[in-house]
Amino acid sequence: MLSKYALLFIFLPLHSLFFNLLTIGAAQPEKLFREYIGAEDTIVRFTDVPINPSVDFHFLLSFAIDYTDGAHPAPTNGDFRVYWDTKNLGSSQVSAIKAKHANVRVGMSLGGDTIGNNKPVYFHPTSIKSWLANAIHSITKIVTTYGLDGIDIDYEHFGSDPDTFAECIGGLIFYLKQNEIVSFTSIAPYEDDSVKPYYLALWRKYGHLIDYVNFQFYAYPRSTTVSQFLKYFDEQSFNYKGGQVLVSFGTDGSGGLSPQNGFFDACSELSKQGKLHGIFIWSADDSKKANFKYEKQSQDFLASQK
Repeated sequence: MLSKYALLFIFLPLHSLFFNLLTIGAAQPEKLFREYIGAEDTIVRFTDVPINPSVDFHFLLSFAIDYTDGAHPAPTNGDFRVYWDTKNLGSSQVSAIKAKHANVRVGMSLGGDTIGNNKPVYFHPTSIKSWLANAIHSITKIVTTYGLDGIDIDYEHFGSDPDTFAECIGGLIFYLKQNEIVSFTSIAPYEDDSVKPYYLALWRKYGHLIDYVNFQFYAYPRSTTVSQFLKYFDEQSFNYKGGQVLVSFGTDGSGGLSPQNGFFDACSELSKQGKLHGIFIWSADDSKKANFKYEKQSQDFLASQK
């Protein structure tokens, strides 16, 4: 008895069959550009940032934070609140930029490094059950209020064990995707022994639900060379095996491989190898000072990939 796939080949026109075989055999290059926005005191608007219509563009609002004041690490319980500039990056601005640019989606990043006067933002739930219930409620409310498309996980300080982090964040991602509250999820790890175990624990159990790995390559030393960058990329692709690891740089004067020192040379090499999944920048707030020079260059580069 012929399978449904055999029947499909029989009735499919030859030109369509040939096209589909070509499509299956040749992986299409990713043209994804992502940018964090709203984390600094600088006033920056979506409309300030150049948007190339030939790329997929994600804004990541920074940040929604579950924060408890007091002695650190103070317990947190999943009650996320918005800490970005809602006057200039509010719900009306989100809907307007998405209406103007069909290739734009907007998400929010959870956690971040510090708040206020450099107070660390800790992940330190009182219990998995209560944290998850509160996080689902508060995140769903923010997503709905602002018309967002996804979430990014950028915790950098921890008062819990890696398994608790994996169960809380993984459970949140599972619920949001299962109920179609968000359409994409990502994580933003970096190479540090105090951070790495948490994201790897999350990846091992819930990696199939995570669309992108916004790896913070700008957390490496400023002395990073092109060859070292490519080595780092292969290492992180192994750690997050099967994931779409995005390359990155910061416009805040942080470390890593900068555009001036060969970032786009590294991107060209990764593109030749079929490994370039996209580029992200930290952050629009810092880039405004240079008139978004590297946002333009990054998107032009991605758009030129065949």
